Amino acid sequence: MNRKAQLISSLKIWVVIYPALTTFIYLFGEQMSVLPIYLRTLLMTLTLVPLIVFIGVPFVNLILGKVLPEQSQNRN
Repeated sequence: MNRKAQLISSLKIWVVIYPALTTFIYLFGEQMSVLPIYLRTLLMTLTLVPLIVFIGVPFVNLILGKVLPEQSQNRN
C-alpha cells in the first residue's frame, strides 16, 4: 500500500472513529465514570470496533463510491 492509499485509509477510519467515540462518551460517559479505566476501555472497544469495522467504514466507502465513482473504479 502506497503512502497516498495509507493516508486516505487513515482519514476514512478517523472520520468514523471520532464521531463514534464522541457519541459513545456523550451517551454513556457518566454511567461508565464509576468503572475503572480498563473496564471503560474494554466496553468501548468491544462496542465500537465491530461497529466501526462492519458498519462505519463500509458506509464511508459507499458514500465515497457514489461521490467519487471514477476513483473507486480505478481501484478494481
